[in-house]
Amino acid sequence: MPPRVSPPAVGSTGHPKRLTAAVLAVALCAAGLGVAVAELSHGGASTPFVRLAVVTAVIALAQLARLRLRIGSGTVSVTWNEAALIIGLYLAPAGWLPAATLVGAGLAWTLLSIFVDRRTAIEVVHAAASLTVAVALATAVTTAIVDPHGVPPDAALASALIVGALTYLVVSAALAALTLSLRHAQPVWPILRRALHSKLLMFVGNVLVGVVVVVMLDHDPRWLLLLPPALWLLQQTYGHRLSADDERRAWQEFAQATGALNQLDERSVAAAGVAGALTLFGAEQVEVHVIRGEGRHGYRGDRSGLLSDGDVIDGGTERSSAVDAQTLVRSLIVGGQAVGELRVRLPRSVLPGPRDQMALSAFSDALGAALHDAATHRELRIMAARSSYEAVHDPLTNLINRAAMLSKGDLALHQLTHDHPVALVLLDLNHFKEVNDTLGHAAGDELLRVTAARLGALARPGELLGRLGGDEFALLVTALPVLREPDTPDDGAVPVPQAMRRAREIVDGLAAPTEIAGVKMSVEASIGVVVTGAGTADMTELLRRADIAMYQAKEGGSSVAAYDSATDAASTDQLALLAELREALAVDDQLVLALQPSVSLATGAPTGVEALIRWQHPRRGWLTPAEFVRAVEGSDLLAPFTRYVVDKALGVAADWARNGLNVPISVNVSARNLLDPRLPAQIGESLRRHQVPPHRLVLEITETVVMSELEVIDEVLGALREMGVQLAVDDFGTGFSSLTFLTRISVDELKVDRSFVVRMADSPEAAAIVRTTIELGRELGLRVVAEGVETADQRAALAALGCAAAQGYHFFKPMPADKIVAVLRSLLDSAQAQVLPLRADGAS
Repeated sequence: MPPRVSPPAVGSTGHPKRLTAAVLAVALCAAGLGVAVAELSHGGASTPFVRLAVVTAVIALAQLARLRLRIGSGTVSVTWNEAALIIGLYLAPAGWLPAATLVGAGLAWTLLSIFVDRRTAIEVVHAAASLTVAVALATAVTTAIVDPHGVPPDAALASALIVGALTYLVVSAALAALTLSLRHAQPVWPILRRALHSKLLMFVGNVLVGVVVVVMLDHDPRWLLLLPPALWLLQQTYGHRLSADDERRAWQEFAQATGALNQLDERSVAAAGVAGALTLFGAEQVEVHVIRGEGRHGYRGDRSGLLSDGDVIDGGTERSSAVDAQTLVRSLIVGGQAVGELRVRLPRSVLPGPRDQMALSAFSDALGAALHDAATHRELRIMAARSSYEAVHDPLTNLINRAAMLSKGDLALHQLTHDHPVALVLLDLNHFKEVNDTLGHAAGDELLRVTAARLGALARPGELLGRLGGDEFALLVTALPVLREPDTPDDGAVPVPQAMRRAREIVDGLAAPTEIAGVKMSVEASIGVVVTGAGTADMTELLRRADIAMYQAKEGGSSVAAYDSATDAASTDQLALLAELREALAVDDQLVLALQPSVSLATGAPTGVEALIRWQHPRRGWLTPAEFVRAVEGSDLLAPFTRYVVDKALGVAADWARNGLNVPISVNVSARNLLDPRLPAQIGESLRRHQVPPHRLVLEITETVVMSELEVIDEVLGALREMGVQLAVDDFGTGFSSLTFLTRISVDELKVDRSFVVRMADSPEAAAIVRTTIELGRELGLRVVAEGVETADQRAALAALGCAAAQGYHFFKPMPADKIVAVLRSLLDSAQAQVLPLRADGAS
């Protein structure tokens, strides 16, 4: 199985030549030693010349009837040598076989080189020497078992011949693989495995043919006349098998090579194209030229695996033309448009066939399409980058535009703590319209560019500068120093003086004279400054406030003015707050309950728990009800907000029930809630979902409900009482007519407003209201709870007046839901009494 190899690539070592020299030396020694041994074994008798000539001829014919198998950049010739070996071992003394092989194979490969291939003398010598070495080793192995010369055919002879043929197969394949590995810098094992796999079927056939010929020669040589047709059929079978294997391999490699072209950038596509062409065509060198505008960029790769690139100086050639016999050139054209060129340089000993030409055409089309797609993707990336840049930048000044200022500013604010001081400086050029009207819009554009450049020079690292449109610019300063004196309230911690000083520096920096359209002028500006905590407003609100301050500067005749909330009659903070509350209602971790128990003044047992809502705002921090409930009551969020709070409260009450705590929970509802006829059904559905008895829910309403004469309020309250829901009057005594309220609305509990409880020790009027309320509740069978109890004296006074229960900081501050269970259980254990009912027995 001699290798047919291409010349070494540039830069390769002389290892193949040294291998050839070594193999030739071994072959000559084997041939000479074999002849000497044969002469000695025959006692000097002359060897029959005819038989030796026949063996030499058979070996030569076995080489001529070769089939070629391409492996990478080289070609392995698959021959009938195993059959020739077996026949030669039978016809002639074993010692003569290496010499006969050297002569026969050398003659055959010389003829092939002259008439078929273009082999060098070194390649011919290497092929003949490799075969000689393989035959010598096979002969030695065979004769070690049985000397086959002239021995009648039997099982022992057949076994020895098969072992010898197998030795020849392994040695010849190993030498071929080693040669190709050294020539093309490829690993030996894949080449050897491929060669053995492709030769296996032919090896079996060769051994059978050789054994059959030996049997025919022993019985009757005339049977040999029947061999040619059979040998022709076998040759065709071998050829079709190798061709099918080669075709399958070629398609697999083609699929892998074209699949590797599926890349998004030009260099990756070109690298895959070079690697694919080197594999598919066994090329020595591959070049891919890519058309870029008026020039070309080339990528070059060879068997070393290195890829180089650079601009191509010379022009390309026509489609499918060849620079020389070994270089194929094909233009890469997609949709009639040239995108590049593929150049494949083949080894000198390889001539491309029709299949190679078709494969080159198909691969070139795939490579051209991939390069075109990569170029398109590159243009799309450039366009997308340009579009993205233009979408957030002002084309005149290259500063970020209004949209980017808002988005990037909000992002910067979100990354700061709630109270971190920030300043927004809003700048408007004075007399800009006069510049446009007098000197033209080109001068106005030049003035804007000069202003942008000066502002850019004045801006510090980390600050956000943008052009909002027209002659307005904005600068967001996030690194203001915090100047907080001891006992200074939060509002006093915002460093307004530092921001104002910075704004005046900007005014002074812009005022330097400049020349616009040949006219020397000074850039004057009016600046509005707003300073606040990062978590108190978003960029839209900051711009609105800064705009108010800027117009205050213009109207006041000064260059700089700070925002004053007292002059702002149209704050949008409430609108922003409602939008943020809508988002909070959609999640479960912002609006949380704070629970405050009320306790019996007689026993200390819990009589109920009031559910207060708190907002853990992601940017504003903790917000109390006073900071957002009023805005909710005036919006369309009141109904979903109330449902959300009631549902959370009932969820907590259900958890208490599972822990054996049957304590009522109270929730405040707005007077506007009672205008919604759907409220009773919604509360009933929530009670059923949480499996809480209706009398465990207390709804606290205010006396302002009595102002309305609407029947819907009476219907809603009546429906709630029919369900068993308890009603309590919150802040009793502060309404328009408390007694009238009690005659109109049937309730279960009165809660004395904290303002009376706090003043009862110092104000006879407040003490009288508290005493009267307690007595009124006792007469009507209502439970009275005093709110806002903060001292032991207040508690003692209320107990002396007969007040049943109280709540306030003296007992407990509002606490989270995960702590209330332990508190309630502790109160019950300490009181050793049941929770008193909200309504006295027999009360209506």
